[in-house]
Amino acid sequence: MLLETLLKIFNRDLNKLKEEIKAYKVESNLWIIDKEVTNCSGNLCLHLIGNLNHFIGAELGGTGYVRKRDLEFSLKDVSRDELLRQVDETMTIVERTLNKLTPEDLEKEYRRRVFEDYMTTGYFLVHLSTHLAYHLGQINYHRRLLDS
Repeated sequence: MLLETLLKIFNRDLNKLKEEIKAYKVESNLWIIDKEVTNCSGNLCLHLIGNLNHFIGAELGGTGYVRKRDLEFSLKDVSRDELLRQVDETMTIVERTLNKLTPEDLEKEYRRRVFEDYMTTGYFLVHLSTHLAYHLGQINYHRRLLDS
C-alpha cells in the first residue's frame, strides 16, 4: 500500500512541478534571484531532478546516475524545454524503481551516512516525497512573486 501511495504522490508532484515550470509567463524569470530569495525556480527544479535521480534512481534503482549537486545550484539559463525533459526522465526513473521494490524492501535499513540515525527505506522515500513537496511550494511562491 505504501508503494502505491508513494507512486501516486511522486507522480502527482512531479506533474505539478512541470505545470509550475510551464506556468512562467517569461522563461528567463525561472532564474531570477531577488532580495532574500536565494534559490530560483530553475535551480530548485535542477536540485529536485538531481536529488530523485541520485537517491531513487542510482541508490535504489542502480541506474548509474552520478550526481553533481553543486551544478544543481550553479547552472543557470537551462531552457524550460530541457528542464521539462529532465523532469519527464526523472518521473520514468522514479516509477520504474518504485515498481521494482517490494514491501519487504521498504522495511530494510537505509542509511545515507555511517553515523546517521536508523531509518527504513520506506521512511526515506516518504522523506524524499516531502522534500519534493517543500521545494515545489517554494517554486510556486517564486513564480507568483517574481514572474511578471
